[in-house]
Amino acid sequence: MSIDALLEISSLPNHAPAFDKITDDDYLPAIETAIKDARKNIETIRDQESPPSFENTIVALETSSEKLDQAMSIFYNQLSAVGGDKLHEIAEKVGPVSAEFSNDIMLDEKLFARVKAVYDAKDELDLTEEQKTLLDNSYKGFVRSGALLDEEKKKRFREISQESSILGPQFMNNAKKSMEAFELIIKDEKDLSGIPEGAIEAAKMAAEEKGHTGHYLFTLDFPSYLPVIQYADNRDIREKIWRAMATRAWSDDGSDPYDNAENCKKIARLRHERANLLGFKTHAHYVLERRMAETPDTVLKFLDKLKTAYKPAAEKDLADLKAFAKDEHGLDDLKPWDATYYSEKLKQKLFNFSSEDLRPYFPLDNVLNGCFEHFTKLFNLTFTPNKDYPLWHDDVKAFDVHDKTNGTFIGTLYGDFHPRSGKKDGAWKTSYRDQGLLGGKIERPVIAIVCNFTKPTKDRPSLLSHGEVTTLFHEMGHAIHALLSDVTYQSLAGTNVLWDFVELPSQVQENWCYEKETLDLFARHYKTGETIPADLIEKIVKAKNFMVGMGGLRQVSLGMLDMQWHAFDPARVDDVAAFEDEVLQDFKLFDRLGGPTSTAFNHIFAGGYSAGYYSYKWAEVLDADTFELFLKTGLYNRETAESYKNHVLSKGGSLPPNVLYQNFRGRNADPDSLLRREGLIKSGT
Repeated sequence: MSIDALLEISSLPNHAPAFDKITDDDYLPAIETAIKDARKNIETIRDQESPPSFENTIVALETSSEKLDQAMSIFYNQLSAVGGDKLHEIAEKVGPVSAEFSNDIMLDEKLFARVKAVYDAKDELDLTEEQKTLLDNSYKGFVRSGALLDEEKKKRFREISQESSILGPQFMNNAKKSMEAFELIIKDEKDLSGIPEGAIEAAKMAAEEKGHTGHYLFTLDFPSYLPVIQYADNRDIREKIWRAMATRAWSDDGSDPYDNAENCKKIARLRHERANLLGFKTHAHYVLERRMAETPDTVLKFLDKLKTAYKPAAEKDLADLKAFAKDEHGLDDLKPWDATYYSEKLKQKLFNFSSEDLRPYFPLDNVLNGCFEHFTKLFNLTFTPNKDYPLWHDDVKAFDVHDKTNGTFIGTLYGDFHPRSGKKDGAWKTSYRDQGLLGGKIERPVIAIVCNFTKPTKDRPSLLSHGEVTTLFHEMGHAIHALLSDVTYQSLAGTNVLWDFVELPSQVQENWCYEKETLDLFARHYKTGETIPADLIEKIVKAKNFMVGMGGLRQVSLGMLDMQWHAFDPARVDDVAAFEDEVLQDFKLFDRLGGPTSTAFNHIFAGGYSAGYYSYKWAEVLDADTFELFLKTGLYNRETAESYKNHVLSKGGSLPPNVLYQNFRGRNADPDSLLRREGLIKSGT
């Protein structure tokens, strides 16, 4: 066992992690060693005789735990991308150790006194705007971590941190294990009717890998689940897989070993208690103090405004869907497991194309290269494969990113694209190291995007749905935000911005996926090489807002569910399912026929979005307003792209997001831009 690969700055290009030299057994001893090292560094800062200054206290703290930051970053990224029982067992040990260390630092009175001394003298210091932000974040970070509490409250704060550090990973593991426990094995080929050929091939290959040769295996991984719920003619099959998805990590009698209902309540109650200790009414009040929205009232009004727009549209969408299912297919009682199936058929009727018609034009390699070319046209970047980087799985690819203009190295990018056992579901961007100071030098970032796209089969490459194409552009938007960072301090780099601003750079990229100029960069048939027909692109554009009411209402309901957990006292929650039924009554289109959403809602219980799920819609307003400028000046107008890069992407969190946006756009975002884009209000209103 050698822990050096986790602790020392690597000799690989861009000091990237040496994954080939890291074993599971290395993580805990490496983290424990790194904590000891960081403690010594922080004690030196605390006990020095020199008067507190920005450099010897604030910057010194910023860089005091570089070894620990590296080890923890690698560990938690691998926990999500690789997973498995061993890593989750380690997480249950690492969490409390890490929480104890963090509390020891933030609750150290002598150390806080130095930070406060610098903060109190801030008006007398000659600081840059970025330095002012770092100082403000440092001081408020201590205060929000209990530095001003009395000893009794500090003791309870520590206990809450310890318990919370275990519950988050436990929640995520339960949700994943519950998903993996379900397998739908189809033996009769008649039951495959309607399911696309590519999905059938993938299911056959999955069955063979599990020893079910000659049969077909479908799971709750999205590339496997979606073709069934969207295309399977067998209604019983659709219901079975829908119910499995809708009851993840939940059972009405508590018999599921992965039931997260109690974890939901424990996590929410601990967050509420911590907020109360710190003087906040609720967890949402605590969180939103450091967000663009600032208060729960602002968020609730924002969500209510969107609900007012989406609900009538959603009710019309549902009425149209029910009428179509009855009139053309004889279905009198539309259920949740029918909605996606008949939506697809209605879309085919209205727009004369199927979602599957697009897939042959989106082989993953083409889409990835086209996505890279898109960012070359926007920001003059190049992406070059580099096989010198060790990888954590054969599915992963590594790239060096450069500025095409002058050859400057921008950063390292990994792509991990397919589902596998242990890997968390969904898609995300992550940082193994942010841009900024490392070892006394400003270094470039090491970034990854992690997805769960349709896997290749023996006979065909990975062919993406249009939704998966937009997901790739979305996550690459996050990655570019991190890669183009140009700040001094890692804690302010790239995506380290206020949470309700972080989705702007990702969501705005999805807009280009509906533009012919962009699709023509990569959308070519995987067999013939034929460019996607112009009339098919027109159909995609016309169908863009199809069922926008139902989709929008669903997103707003998730934001409201998050706020109901966190903007009020969660002691009121006894039965999680009954609680959801009550607080989401005004968003309901179907009776609840599965479990509650909360028990598998990783975003808010294990993913950092607590009191923050509204930010997807909040940022959609920003991205709609941003893209209107690109539509006006040109999709690849370099002046607009450079302004966006220089005023937003490169600045990270060094300035408040409203300042960044105003510097870019010359004004605040138009609050009606989103509803205008979705056709729910007319232009000019």
